[in-house]
Formats: sequence, structure tokens, C-alpha cells
Amino acid sequence: MNGFIFKVEKFLDILLNKGGYKEVLTGLQNTMIIAVAGLLIGIVIGTLIATVRVMPKYKATVRAMDKFCSFYVGLFRGTPMVVQLLVFYYVMLPLLGLKMSSVLVAITVFGLNSGAYISEIMRGGILSVDPGQMEGGRSVGLSYGTTMMKIVIPQAVKNILPTMGNEFIALVKETSVVSFVGAKDLYLAFQSIGSGTYEFMVPYLAMAIIYIVIVCLITVLIRIMERRLSKSDRSR
Repeated sequence: MNGFIFKVEKFLDILLNKGGYKEVLTGLQNTMIIAVAGLLIGIVIGTLIATVRVMPKYKATVRAMDKFCSFYVGLFRGTPMVVQLLVFYYVMLPLLGLKMSSVLVAITVFGLNSGAYISEIMRGGILSVDPGQMEGGRSVGLSYGTTMMKIVIPQAVKNILPTMGNEFIALVKETSVVSFVGAKDLYLAFQSIGSGTYEFMVPYLAMAIIYIVIVCLITVLIRIMERRLSKSDRSR
């Protein structure tokens, strides 16, 4: 017990007195920026892909787009996130002659990856909406795209909100791999603190607690949004 207390004291000394908290705050900031930005990019990409996937396949252009979207989803769902990061950072960028910060690379890859998963989530949500909603929109003169964006997708979002929350939680937890491309996240921050004392038990425990708190906050936020959406439905 005394040994554990001594480790805690060493950890707190580096965290509070030697500037360790600055690394933790930077890591937390980068973790949330990557997760939130990745989710937003994923929502845009996923919605576009899901819309294409559910469109009637009468035209050759739509069929070609559907095949491309299927390939995209299969590619990003079939490879690990860390592999995508490494290939993008160490292969694609040098080949294209581009320079990007490690955080921006992580945001890009997380967004592309999330788009593949959200597309399937969104497609399921769209298919769960009564087909009569689409027919009703078209019957009053709205185009397919307008009906989808203003009538069908808003209803689909209500159905998939809990699943979307799970996707956000997964992104937050997966940010622990961005250190492979040099982005300073929570993992790298606590790894640095542990390296300063050669004791990793307490830093890793503290890191786990922070992740748990973040996930709990996201869960509470999703529940609040669900209640508000339920109240708005009942008030109509």
C-alpha cells in the first residue's frame, strides 16, 4: 500500500509541479478535436454514401456511384484504423508531395473511416423510415434529393441517434492509435509522464479514468438528446 501511495505522489509531482498537466490538457484537446472533427466529417460522407446506396438504380451513373461507394465502405471497414493512418501518413503523403500535421492527418483518416461506418448506420436509418414519407414528398412536387434531405434523413437521424453515439464513443477510444503518426493524444501524454518516473501504473490508471469520464459524459449527452427528441415528437 505504501508503495502505491509513493507512486501516486511521484505522479502528482510530475503532473502538478513539473508541467505534466500541460501535456495532459494538450493530449485531451487533441483527442477531442480528432474525435469530434472525425465524426462531423464522417456524418457528411456517410450521409452522402447512404443516400446513393438507397437511390433507385435505374441510371448507369447511379449504379457506378453505388459500386464506388460499396468499394469505399469495404476498404475502410476491412482495414484497421492504425493501418490506414500509417499508409496515409507514410505512403500517400510522400507520394503526393504533401505536408500535413499529424493531427490533421488523424482528423482526415478518422473522418474517412467514420464515414464508412456511418454510411451503413445511416442507410439502416433511412430504410427504417416509412416509404410513404418519400412518396408524400414527391407527390407535392419535391425532388428526390430535397425529399431525402428535408423529410427522410431528419426522421432517420432520430432512429439512429443511440448508434451514432456509440460511433462517437468508438472514435474517442480509437484516438489512442494516433501516436503512431506522432499526434499527441491522451495516451502519448500519459506515456510521457510515465517515462519521466519509469512508473506507468498510476499514469495509465489516470488515463483510463479520464476515458471513462469522457464516455460517461457522451452517454449522458446522448440520453438528453433522445429525451428532447421524444418530447418534441409527443408535442406534435
